[in-house]
Amino acid sequence: MAIVVRDEGRKVNSNINVTPMVDVMLVLLIIFMVITPMLQNKVNVDLVKSENAIAMPDADHEDAVVVAVTRDSKVFLGQNQVSLSDLGPKVNDLLQNKINKMVYFRADARAHYGTVMDAIDAVRTSGVEQVGLLTEQRTNQIGGQ
Repeated sequence: MAIVVRDEGRKVNSNINVTPMVDVMLVLLIIFMVITPMLQNKVNVDLVKSENAIAMPDADHEDAVVVAVTRDSKVFLGQNQVSLSDLGPKVNDLLQNKINKMVYFRADARAHYGTVMDAIDAVRTSGVEQVGLLTEQRTNQIGGQ
């Protein structure tokens, strides 16, 4: 009589298949790459186009203080709408523990000039000395404009 020996332990493969995990991670990476630029500009404004725009990379930082003025004269601090009378104290509170005390303004090209100046004045009277006005670089088109 013969004894039957089963060698199932030799057939077991203990390697982890990482291909599905890599597929999922690549899809997540693409999703985050597409969504990230949309999260930076919290208030939608059409910036003024200028010939000699200077790059201000600090304005894109997460902790940058950005004031936006829309075309219908609404003032936003970050993504929250504020009144002009509350703008100065709120900016002062945000800048209290920061080394870089620069405030960036994103004004719509069709915003009222007076509202933009009032917002800048409200920030300047609260003690801020450095103000940056964000614009877009005008692209040179064929035909002179």
